[in-house]
Amino acid sequence: MRRKSRAIVSVAIGVGAVALGGVAIPLTNHPKFCASCHTIKPSYDSWVQSSHKDVTCVDCHVRPGVKGWLQDKAWAGTKDVAIYLFGTPTDSHNLQAKVDSDVCIGCHRHILRVSEVAPRDLPPPVKDVGLVMSHRKHMEAFAKRGMGEGCNTCHSGVVHEKPIKGYPIVIPRGHVKADTRPWYPDHPEGSYLRERALADCFRCHDGKTEYEGKILSQKCETCHIPEKVGELLFN
Repeated sequence: MRRKSRAIVSVAIGVGAVALGGVAIPLTNHPKFCASCHTIKPSYDSWVQSSHKDVTCVDCHVRPGVKGWLQDKAWAGTKDVAIYLFGTPTDSHNLQAKVDSDVCIGCHRHILRVSEVAPRDLPPPVKDVGLVMSHRKHMEAFAKRGMGEGCNTCHSGVVHEKPIKGYPIVIPRGHVKADTRPWYPDHPEGSYLRERALADCFRCHDGKTEYEGKILSQKCETCHIPEKVGELLFN
């Protein structure tokens, strides 16, 4: 009888765990659950106004597959909840959540075939100077450097930042003369997100950084269509 009772209890516990998981997992997948943590609320508020408002938090922050789910959702998620309930959560201006580039490429694979962005797809005034940008070369360079760089290196604010100077999309800060309006991020001085928001292409094209034994070029034509540059760029 004892063995039978133990078996019944074990089965009951197993069924209960499955039922609880069946309810808890969909609940914790919802963006509003993430927003219940006050440090995540600002990220939620920016997400609902972004171009990715139809893409959930787990779609970007949890890698596909069993390994990704266990590491990014089960382990990291449980740890975050424990810190929120019993510890000291990271200030919202210093959050450093990462999105794996493979997740981005899963939806934006076509970008690897694009070397020049059509002017009609660029926000003003960048469209006035054109843009040459090989995403594939940058992704290959990031992989060789092995410093954890990827899509987020240049597009980290595309979801959780306000569009810079009213641009319809978030892009690295420019250096175009026509764009003279001052702009400063809302994050406090010295915070991680402020430093990230102020970074632009010159984080690598700074006249010092090397790749494959050569210093990265700062020439206008490296990033812009030569015949369109004219007098629109700062020297």
